[in-house]
Amino acid sequence: MRHVVIIGAGQAGSSLAAKLRGLGFDGRVTLIGDEAHPPYQRPPLSKAYLTGKLDADRLALRGPSFYAERGIDLRLATKVTRIIPAKKRIELSAESLAYDDLVLATGATPIRLPADIGGSLANVFTLRTIADVEEITPHIGAGKRALIIGGGYIGLEVAAALSQAGVSVTLVELQERILGRVAAAETSAYFRSLHAERGVRLVEGVGLVSLEGEDRVRRARLSGGSCIDVDFVIVGIGVRPSVALAEATGLAVENGICVDALGRTSEAAIWAAGDCASFLWDGRRLRIESVPHAIDQAETVAANILGANRDYRPRPWFWSDQFDVKLQIAGLNTGYNRIVERKGAKPGSCSYWYFAGEKLLAVDAINDARAYMTAKKLIDAGRSPSPLDVADGVFT
Repeated sequence: MRHVVIIGAGQAGSSLAAKLRGLGFDGRVTLIGDEAHPPYQRPPLSKAYLTGKLDADRLALRGPSFYAERGIDLRLATKVTRIIPAKKRIELSAESLAYDDLVLATGATPIRLPADIGGSLANVFTLRTIADVEEITPHIGAGKRALIIGGGYIGLEVAAALSQAGVSVTLVELQERILGRVAAAETSAYFRSLHAERGVRLVEGVGLVSLEGEDRVRRARLSGGSCIDVDFVIVGIGVRPSVALAEATGLAVENGICVDALGRTSEAAIWAAGDCASFLWDGRRLRIESVPHAIDQAETVAANILGANRDYRPRPWFWSDQFDVKLQIAGLNTGYNRIVERKGAKPGSCSYWYFAGEKLLAVDAINDARAYMTAKKLIDAGRSPSPLDVADGVFT
């Protein structure tokens, strides 16, 4: 009986296993995760789950009986130590498994601060897993002082959640503006104003020199010479694709595990999908860290394992929730040279449209679902409205 083994029980791994069954695959499916929890949603971890507004059972991607009912062998708290492509086997801590097709859906790992600047002090956290949140939540409370390192979407989401829980929040961003690597100055300005109005202290263009303390972190020294007292620190300076297993196996790695248009790695019987996988896009190796991408790519790989021979076509859609504001992003803004602002129908809603010349690349829609859906359809169809028409709002 044909056996598909999936390493990584996150959004991509779970979606791939489910899609195999949905496409009628009747062989063996083994889904291996290194966490103790069944596959769950990660986006709420930095939002509602962090402050206790969402219960753990509502994080689950699928019901508790889903995997057993579909004959998916779900193995939790299990670490894969080695892949042996020549024998089509993987080694676990206490046994080995043979596979016919192997999928790496190993996700990404948060970047941590170096120990020599205080990164290993107690009460210094990253946020990627349920276990991370469980470590952070005892420190959340009115009057507590939190420092967020990094002004990307995760850092801003955490800052918003903690602020709403009564925590005094300072966020430090090394670049001259928050969201500097991922969004236009207009989007940065919107969220800078939003956070400042809600009491978050934003410090831009200033780096962290060191975290200091004896038994735990107690203060942070910044590059401008200032020093602030803190009770805990959350580091949100990005993630790296989890490629250690792939590298040890000898697979091609460049900004993630290299896959072709079908999702196959440099080893014929090994595939990859999700945050850990990089694919060619406009002549470069691209990784997309989003839930829709993880699902779409995983489902494409599932179909190709069964012989569909279908190229993966990325559809990059993202979102971020901060306070009562929903940011929805369609497309990739790389290479833009023009921003067009469009006012939304509701007070406070707007959207920023990224163009390269006359070509529409991406849209940031802020509390404006209509603009997001319009942009999504246009980008998916490869159509570009006139920038003037966008500004005037004369198209639908």
